[in-house]
Amino acid sequence: MKILVTGGAGFIGSNVVDAYIREGHDVVVVDNLYSGKLENLNPKARFYLMDIRSDEIEKVLDIERPDVINHHAAQISVPYSVEDPRFDCDVNIKGFVNLLESSKDKGVKKIIFISSGGAIYGEAEEYPTTENYPPKPLSPYAIAKAVSEDFLYFYKHQYGIDYTVLRYANIYGPRQIPHGEAGVVAIFMDRLLSGKKCTLFHFPEDKRGMIRDYCFVGDVVEANIKALTKGGGQAFNIGTGIETKTQDLFEKIFDVISERVPLDKELFVLNKEEARAGDLKKSCLNCEKAKRELGWEPKHSLKEGLKKTLDWRLKKN
Repeated sequence: MKILVTGGAGFIGSNVVDAYIREGHDVVVVDNLYSGKLENLNPKARFYLMDIRSDEIEKVLDIERPDVINHHAAQISVPYSVEDPRFDCDVNIKGFVNLLESSKDKGVKKIIFISSGGAIYGEAEEYPTTENYPPKPLSPYAIAKAVSEDFLYFYKHQYGIDYTVLRYANIYGPRQIPHGEAGVVAIFMDRLLSGKKCTLFHFPEDKRGMIRDYCFVGDVVEANIKALTKGGGQAFNIGTGIETKTQDLFEKIFDVISERVPLDKELFVLNKEEARAGDLKKSCLNCEKAKRELGWEPKHSLKEGLKKTLDWRLKKN
């Protein structure tokens, strides 16, 4: 199968590309390297240095004629989407529509769209949250994800392009950069390894921080493999269903690093600041639908995933 991965030089996208190639697929990568890195690119993938907003996207699809498009390219920061909604809309909505318009007569059979279970539901009343809960986005980033899902439904109805939506929890692991929804893992690790104190953002009622669902990138990769042949016309939460407060996450990261690298005890004391615009108090996903219909479930505990992430960062340095 030929698969085009947008954002295939980025954190999650590059891990997905590696897995698709291991599975024997023919992979094409489109990435503008805004947040992706050349070092993440798999040498067996054909690479186009290109923005998804470009008119040239149609030419790439005409040349490559992929069976599936896996769409990871995005503006990934919730706080930045609040600061500059125009840019977020330009990339995450207009860029995606450009990709869809370029795909409709190029033989594309399916689109795997990466949405956000960590943001799209807002401050959900159903908790842990299922896919049946209506999106109530509280940031331009989340709004763009919700709107993009609606565009997928339209393009399936109008042009017959199938799709599967993967609504990610907060994903962490090797190649992660300190931006985006789960950037806190990379930020904490980088700062502690550099001997710098960390900052915890919180709401006034709970100074131990916000609640999130942290899922290891290696598990997420498996969901992207399953989605190639399953889940047509549906959305799936991809997470662990386990809630973790930011303070607890920090303490686990501190412990994991301390087992390998001596840390100054003063670094254990966090600077604390009030939550930023766009931050949610809590987010945790019910992923039973993915288990039931995709045959997917996470395999890594938080500690196991953090250890693998640390191994990568230590080798990289």
